[in-house]
Amino acid sequence: MQVHRKLASGGGGGAGGAVAGEVYETELVDGGAGFADGEAARAFFARLDEQLNKVNRFYERKEAEFVERGESLRRQLQILADLRAAVVAEQQRDDRRRRCGNGGDSSPPDTEDPSVSCSILHGDQSLRGTTEQEQEGQEKLTKDMIARSPDEGDDDQLTIPQELGDSGRLGRPREEAANTKPRTTLPGGRAVTCQGRSVRINIPVTTPTRTVTAIRELLFDDMLSQSRRSGSTNGSKCGEKLSINKRKVHQAEKMIRGALVELYKGLGYLKTYRSLNMMAFVKILKKFDKVTAKEAQAIYLKVVESSYFNVSDKVIRLMDDVDELFVRHFAEGDKRKAMKYLKPNQREESHTTTFFIGLFTGGFAALFIGYCIMAHIAGMYTQQSNKVYMATSYPVLSMFSLFFLHLFLYGCNIFMWRKTRINYTFIFEFTPTKELKYRDVFLICTTSMTIVIGVMFAHLTLIVKGYSSCAVQAIPGALLLVFLLILVCPFNILYRSCRYHFLTVIRNIILTPFYKVVMVDFFMADQLCSQVPLLRSLEYLACYYITSSYKTQDYGYCTRVKHFRDLAYAVSFLPYYWRAMQCARRWFDEGDINHIVNLGKYVSAMLAAGTKVAYENDNSAGWLSLVVIVSSLATIYQLYWDFVKDWGLLQFNSKNPWLRNDLILKQKYIYFLSMGLNLILRLAWLQTVIHPNIGSLDSRVTLFILAALEVIRRGHWNFYRLENEHLNNAGKFRAVKVVPLPFHEVEED
Repeated sequence: MQVHRKLASGGGGGAGGAVAGEVYETELVDGGAGFADGEAARAFFARLDEQLNKVNRFYERKEAEFVERGESLRRQLQILADLRAAVVAEQQRDDRRRRCGNGGDSSPPDTEDPSVSCSILHGDQSLRGTTEQEQEGQEKLTKDMIARSPDEGDDDQLTIPQELGDSGRLGRPREEAANTKPRTTLPGGRAVTCQGRSVRINIPVTTPTRTVTAIRELLFDDMLSQSRRSGSTNGSKCGEKLSINKRKVHQAEKMIRGALVELYKGLGYLKTYRSLNMMAFVKILKKFDKVTAKEAQAIYLKVVESSYFNVSDKVIRLMDDVDELFVRHFAEGDKRKAMKYLKPNQREESHTTTFFIGLFTGGFAALFIGYCIMAHIAGMYTQQSNKVYMATSYPVLSMFSLFFLHLFLYGCNIFMWRKTRINYTFIFEFTPTKELKYRDVFLICTTSMTIVIGVMFAHLTLIVKGYSSCAVQAIPGALLLVFLLILVCPFNILYRSCRYHFLTVIRNIILTPFYKVVMVDFFMADQLCSQVPLLRSLEYLACYYITSSYKTQDYGYCTRVKHFRDLAYAVSFLPYYWRAMQCARRWFDEGDINHIVNLGKYVSAMLAAGTKVAYENDNSAGWLSLVVIVSSLATIYQLYWDFVKDWGLLQFNSKNPWLRNDLILKQKYIYFLSMGLNLILRLAWLQTVIHPNIGSLDSRVTLFILAALEVIRRGHWNFYRLENEHLNNAGKFRAVKVVPLPFHEVEED
């Protein structure tokens, strides 16, 4: 056999004798007559050549992208170093001016450092136009790599010295950098140029502060420019002065640090990709030799070892460069500190966690059985039960049950995502060292529910024995308060990083659309859409205990007072409103009309909820008909979006009929069963019409069962939603994200 190398079109020089753009083609002597099955041997080597060429092409493309990204980061770090020096210089000048103004120094202040002076020109660029140009500039880098593109920027202008420092092997020659004369623009249409080089700090509009700042600069550009001009007293040739914003410099520093970490991670993945493919070629050739009793491995393996993906050392050198740059600029020369960012140690799973899961599961089961027996003896949860208990204490138990049922299902989701190798950590942008493992989730659920059931069991025992003082009635409220205090506890105990991340996501949802919407934000908002009963119970309990109604056991106060009743209705709409606003923000950021269509789904859900509220107040046939019509249309809308958009199923032309081309689960019937189950559970709104009663159970228990079914549907929905997202990522080879770079340059007109 002979393996021929051919230079593909556009091929260039490579490393170690290999040539980028080479393709390989194996020729068997005498058409493979030396093999027992010549046709099979030819097919085998044709497929092997195809795989070798594919590996080489992919490796070349990714290597070129990472090298280009590394050069961009080199220039960013050079600019950042000069800006840091400029910040220090400006601080020193401010100190001199302050001393001069206070009479502490009779000498005049030093002349202005030319590195921070600038002139302001005016253009007509809008915020949306800035976004489009930024996205176009990032298009080449984000191709096949990132799950979501960075969006709008909140800009601030800073100038730097013309000369750039030297800090490593990457980057353009100094002459080329010095001859570059870029201009940049602000959202308000301002461009800054000074000494042939100026820099814009472009911070993505991801928070309310940045959003308001960007809009303010758009609306009041002229006023701000006039203010800067009036504040300038120096008539130098460089024009008006634009002070350096230290906060923006710090944000830019964080962005560059994150970009270096992601680049290092991607280089590590590419290095692993090379070693795994090399091992795969060795194993498949060894197996071929064993089956055919020939020695083709030695011949073909020499070609593989000399191919581009195996001999190119650019990735290793670039990893060393990134390591060196990170240590120098962000770790103060401390190698160990740098490795905490570049190679964070994964948190090891302990058998102690598994032990306590079993312990608290047993405790929960025993307490729950005891609670059920006590409730049955006392006649609770029936239509003739204690009205005060069912109206005040039962909502606490049902709320905790729904919440931890949802959390338990999330733990099951994590278990299945890991088992099926769905990269949920990357999709949600979790920190690998701080994310919750499924064992941690199960431990939280079992421990918390054991405490809740234990306290509620003790409270029910006191009620049955006839204790009804204010202190006894306050026990459920105190339990709720304790859990809320644990949630916001500032001490580094009880998964503080996860608790604060959860609170951050909730804050982002509540302040929608001022925060940029990422995957974890709208995923959590979808979870809240399934927890409307929990939110209503929380609102009622807050009213009950804050108004001190528990002292008089007036459980109907919060439902009689009009503004509290209206607030309860508003809470029912909030999750759908938040989700609709997220769709609006994503449409504004990305310009994809599908987000507007998705917004319509949540508007239809709000209309359905509104008709149900009206029907509860007026049980007329007209409102009943409207509830059926609106809810049916909303359900069809939601089912279509579930199956086609969120799960990616019902693709008529796919190789898997009525499913999609790529499936993670091997048993196709599971997808059809899942669609049927989702359809059935989506019809829970029918309880509004038929008012089902299960025996002599209290109607609140029936509503709890229906709410639990919706939570189960959501947990079931979560798996397929992440499966579809993962396949989209895998199809575009996205394993690391490209962090937007803060310093952007625009060619001079």
